[in-house]
Amino acid sequence: MENALSNAASQTHFTSLDWVIVAVYLALSVGIAFFVKRYAGNMTNFVSAGRAVGTWLGIATLTGTEMGLITVMYSAQKGFTAGFAAFHIGVIAGVVALLIGLTGFIVVRLREHKVLTIPEYYEKRYGRRTRILGGIMLVFGGLLNMGLFLKVGAMFIVGITGMDPDGNALKIVMVVLLALVLVYTVIGGMISVVITDYIQFVVLSAGILVAGWLAIESVAVAEVLYVTGDTLPDGKVVGDVKTAAVAGWDNLFETVRTHKGEAGFNPVAADSSFGFEYVAWMFFLGIVNCALWPTAVARALAMESTTALKRQYTWSSISFAIRMIIPNLLGVCAFVFVITKAPDLQQLFSPADADAKAVDNLYAMPIFLGRILPAGLIGLITAAMIAAFMSTHDGYLLCWSSVITQDIIAPLFKERLDNPTRIKITRILIVLIGLYILYWGLFYTGEEDIWDYMAVTGAIYFTGAFSLLVGGLYWHRASSTGAVLALLVGVTAVIGLGPVQQAVHNWIPGSIAEQTITATYEKTIEFEAFKEPDEVEESSVRDIVVDFVMTPFEQAKPWRFNGLKSWTAVVQNAAGQTQAVEIRTSDPDAVTVSAWPEDFEPQVGDTVSFYKPLSGARVGLMTIGFTLFVFILGSLFFPDRKPREASDE
Repeated sequence: MENALSNAASQTHFTSLDWVIVAVYLALSVGIAFFVKRYAGNMTNFVSAGRAVGTWLGIATLTGTEMGLITVMYSAQKGFTAGFAAFHIGVIAGVVALLIGLTGFIVVRLREHKVLTIPEYYEKRYGRRTRILGGIMLVFGGLLNMGLFLKVGAMFIVGITGMDPDGNALKIVMVVLLALVLVYTVIGGMISVVITDYIQFVVLSAGILVAGWLAIESVAVAEVLYVTGDTLPDGKVVGDVKTAAVAGWDNLFETVRTHKGEAGFNPVAADSSFGFEYVAWMFFLGIVNCALWPTAVARALAMESTTALKRQYTWSSISFAIRMIIPNLLGVCAFVFVITKAPDLQQLFSPADADAKAVDNLYAMPIFLGRILPAGLIGLITAAMIAAFMSTHDGYLLCWSSVITQDIIAPLFKERLDNPTRIKITRILIVLIGLYILYWGLFYTGEEDIWDYMAVTGAIYFTGAFSLLVGGLYWHRASSTGAVLALLVGVTAVIGLGPVQQAVHNWIPGSIAEQTITATYEKTIEFEAFKEPDEVEESSVRDIVVDFVMTPFEQAKPWRFNGLKSWTAVVQNAAGQTQAVEIRTSDPDAVTVSAWPEDFEPQVGDTVSFYKPLSGARVGLMTIGFTLFVFILGSLFFPDRKPREASDE
């Protein structure tokens, strides 16, 4: 399978000319950073470009940051796996951005307070301890959130250029990209970020539109209408074959309908991988992306006026939708191409053998583009994507490093740090954060879709931030105690990550405690049979309370056939090592899994426990409700002795 991936990636049209195009573009980007270094002499200029960004440049830089290579990759992945149904994510994002642009919800009031960061507002409204804690929560969630950016960006470059994904190419590309971004960001700060965001906005917008058109054209097929002539004994036809071209759009819709059914178009269909719960989660994430996420808010705080700010969001609503819909479409095109035109790729991403492990579908879109784009154009598209990668990374690196400097370190020194010292600390932090994302990208083992991973890790910060910002800006009774409680409770969102769920699965309501394995047969393990419990009369009040609390958690009936189907079995051996696998079928005394990982085989005497994984959407929605609940209770029962309103100074 690994050699097959290398062969598949090598069939690209990427040439030496394309490498020259990429090199020239990157050289220009670094040159811009050196040119604007002279203007980044104080913290306001370094972090927020002097708060002098106009409407149209603001639209470009906001779009440039939010439409990074990571966005293209995770959106294409959703299109590849879910079809046209994934479009609802972009549509919701655009609608929410328009509503925020029209109303100025959260962002206008933040801009009026003239703060550089969100935790700085926390101090004005709730006090210094809330600012420091808020900064810590923001950095914790934010660093986890961007932890896979570098790896995903490198996967795109490896896939589209034809490098060997099975060798050290991925690691080398990660190191080179990181070095490039660090030099570029450390030198120029937000001014260089804004300028290159504008360039990237122009290049990427044109490039991705052309790529989308070519992707649709590439999946057009020829359909046989009729054959005239005689058929020979060996089955060959002598005569004319009449064919007609089936347009790319028609083939897209037909192939998705054939292989995914209604779920390929309707996100709330009965067999959809999304559902109403996921759609609700996407609506909240739309608010987060516009009004809570620090990299977007940093652009809002850099605007020259609140009027320009509202225009920025109103017009950017179009790009908020398009930035996800077009990559979704690229993913759909990649899926149809794999199914109808590339049998070698179909064996990689959808192997016929149920026991074979599929290749990471993040490679599908870049390998697809590498095969359909002509030389020269593929270099421009790659340069645009690398530009998008740089734009996102520089914005995020600058954001998280400035939060640590401004909201954690500076308050601890009671604001005694001068501007040169703060800039120096911020630059050092940028390098340290870069080294962290290199490490995390190499060693994180979760299997979530990248978009879902980002939503869960971001929720560590934004579930609490939503309560603090909405409460602080719109509710005079919000207190510092309620704020601290909400920030702390937001950390529970980390349970949405697969490795974390596996580590704490015994604490998840509805999970089944350890059973001793009594026999093993290939993919089947046996244990003492589950028995249906006797009915016990309980009070109606207790039943109501239990039902309410347990509603989000699935309750298994393991004494029934397939009562544990789709649950996760966690096997622990005598040495304490654990391995989690999905259950394919179950009986009261045995389960059969999809496949055991390499170098792992359960033994008699090992233990096995069971749990139903919670979706990231469910964990996120639960965390939002919980943080709001504790914020309101904390504010009502523990009001501040001297209620404070954040001043605009």
